[in-house]
Amino acid sequence: MKIYIFSGLGADKRVFVNLQLPPQFEPVHIDWEIPAKEESLESYALRLAKNIDTQNPFMLLGVSMGGMIATEIAKKYQPRLTILISSVPIAKELPPLFKWTGRVGIHKIIPAALYKNVSIAKRIFTTEQPQNKILIRQVIQDTDPRFVTWAVNAILNWHNETLPKPYVHIHGKQDEVLPIKYTHPTHIIMEGKHLLVLENTGALNSLLQEILTPYR
Repeated sequence: MKIYIFSGLGADKRVFVNLQLPPQFEPVHIDWEIPAKEESLESYALRLAKNIDTQNPFMLLGVSMGGMIATEIAKKYQPRLTILISSVPIAKELPPLFKWTGRVGIHKIIPAALYKNVSIAKRIFTTEQPQNKILIRQVIQDTDPRFVTWAVNAILNWHNETLPKPYVHIHGKQDEVLPIKYTHPTHIIMEGKHLLVLENTGALNSLLQEILTPYR
C-alpha cells in the first residue's frame, strides 16, 4: 500500500532520510508546489491531492505543516489511515501565540528571509546530531522565500475543526514549536522534539511498525 508523505514548512523529503516503513508499504513523497498568493491551506492541500491515486487503498503521513495538509486531504478522500507527526489535527490546538499572531497580522510585515535566518540560527544551538544540523541548514537555505511567506500566513489562518478519521498523532514530549500541552496526541515519544522525524527515528520507526501492523 502506498503512503503519501508530506514534509513540514520549509522542508522536503530529505528530512525523512531515517524513516523506515514496513516493507509492505511504499513511501511516495509529495513535493510542494507554488501556491497562489492568497490560497488557503485547504485549497492548497486539495491541489496536492491530485498526485494521489485515490482509486486504490492508500495512507497519508504528514510532519508539522504536512500533517495539516494531510488532514485536509483526509477530510475529502478516504485514506485507510492518516498519520500525523509533530503536528496538530485541528486549529484550536495551535499554540496561543500562533493564534494571536494570526489575528494581529504581525507575520505579514516580517520578511521571509528573516524566518529563514532565525531558523538556521536556532539549529546551531540545538542538541541535534551534527549531520542533521547540516541537513536542516541546507534544507532551509534551499526553501523559496515566497513559499515560506505563504505557508506562515496559511497556517495562521487555518480554521479546521474536523479530525481526520481514522488517524494517529505522534508527538514529542519536548516539542518546542508545537508544545504538547496544547494538543492531544495518541502516541508520545518522551525524548522527542519537533524534529523527532530526524532525531528520534529509532523510537519513531518502532512505533510505526506497531501502528501499521494491523494494515498489512
